[in-house]
Amino acid sequence: MNRFACLMSLTFARAPLVLAAALCSIANVFAPAPAWVAAAVALLVLSALTDLFDGLLARKWKLTSRLGALLDPLMDKVFNAIALPAAVFIAMYNECVTHALVLLALDIVSTLRDQWVSFLRSVGSEYGADVKASWFGKVRTVVSFVVVVVVHFNLGLETLRMRHDAYEGIAVIPQPALYALEFALLAVTVVTGVSYTVAYWPHLRRAARPSN
Repeated sequence: MNRFACLMSLTFARAPLVLAAALCSIANVFAPAPAWVAAAVALLVLSALTDLFDGLLARKWKLTSRLGALLDPLMDKVFNAIALPAAVFIAMYNECVTHALVLLALDIVSTLRDQWVSFLRSVGSEYGADVKASWFGKVRTVVSFVVVVVVHFNLGLETLRMRHDAYEGIAVIPQPALYALEFALLAVTVVTGVSYTVAYWPHLRRAARPSN
């Protein structure tokens, strides 16, 4: 396998890894076991690490490409598009309605932001804009990875505590601390959406001009 194919495989791996992680988290709801929680967290971490290593290797091998620049943020969006709805389902199944609503709000805002940024990139590409993820956008990605891992880990522990007598006394992250993390991600998501809008505003104005 050549180096470019290796990079592409590493980037694409983010999607099946996060899908497998979500399935493990959901499996823990129906057949509670620490192994499911451990597998979900491990797979989520591996999925997140592909974002780090594909970037490091691309720079080391000097193999940056337009395809890679577009594919990397797409895989970041796939990560959230799979992991957040799974978390909403688990919270609802555990009858944690308030937490489920917070996660649902985070999921909706995240999806809207991602769709909006994709639209901005498509407009910008018409005028030769640099469509790579900004550093501020990468900060949002890192925060998202951390919060998603913590949320799935905590939901897994809550599921064990609620549905498996042997783990009734297991410690979980206090809800206020968890909500603080989720609202921090929500804030970062909104701010980055605004940041991209400001950056692409000149291109939006150009695109809005009548063609005739």
